[in-house]
Amino acid sequence: MKNQHQLTRFAPTPSGFLHLGNIYSFLTTHHIAQKENAKVFLRIDDLDKDRTRNNYINDIFETLDFLEIPYDRGPENLKDFKSNFSQFSRLHLYREALESLKINKLIFACDCSRKKILKMNPKGFYTGFCRNRQLSFANTDTAWRVKTPRNNDVQLNDYSGITITGKLPGVLNDFIIRKKGGLPSYQLASLIDDIHFGVDLIVRGKDLYGSSLAQVFLSGHLIGNQFSGNTFYHHKILKNEKSQKLSKSTGSTSVQYLRKQGKKKAQVYQAVADLAGLKGQYNKLEDFSILVN
Repeated sequence: MKNQHQLTRFAPTPSGFLHLGNIYSFLTTHHIAQKENAKVFLRIDDLDKDRTRNNYINDIFETLDFLEIPYDRGPENLKDFKSNFSQFSRLHLYREALESLKINKLIFACDCSRKKILKMNPKGFYTGFCRNRQLSFANTDTAWRVKTPRNNDVQLNDYSGITITGKLPGVLNDFIIRKKGGLPSYQLASLIDDIHFGVDLIVRGKDLYGSSLAQVFLSGHLIGNQFSGNTFYHHKILKNEKSQKLSKSTGSTSVQYLRKQGKKKAQVYQAVADLAGLKGQYNKLEDFSILVN
């Protein structure tokens, strides 16, 4: 018997304009929430200061409004987001988690560059070079990494009702939880946010399956949370005609671009369906309930 779910979320990163792949994820999340009678929270991940732009944040609200995709909790507009929901307002929560991990000697400081890591392993897998170097945590030029056991099994509660056992992918060996410069990494911030807001049903792309494993693993080292009991649904990833994952850096599949080309709501929905390989007409939100039937 499946758990009774209370809250799921949309979690876009405002590093570009929303594309059709983002919309596919939103549609999947919406219909799973409808099926489960769960609420949807809009969580905007804005910790990446170098790539976050106000117009990208505005685009999230404008696109959800244009496509009439509802959500139940979260910011209503840019001002509300900046005042009440920015991740920078939760830095104290991330720091508390980091301090707890440090006190329990579960992490270490690392000054390896990407170039150095690639030199040690051509696939970019971290080899544990700094594990025993005892570098200072106070140095802002170091990242903080969590010690991950090799061949570590992590269990996930899949939406299908079964428990999946998986291993952290090599690219997440001793994964970073605090970046150089002091800001928390995606893995830590996403975990803490989901715990903080009470998210218990996580819908994300199959490309983030490793992140799900990493975050469940990390949650086991933080006291007072039920994150490992969450349910996960990993949906397919939409790809372009070159079989490449859609990217915010290429604007031809962005909803903003399509709207500027004169596309109406129904045409944008059909474009999502076509990329997803769905046959027939998909002109409105309700048509995509097939995604979770």
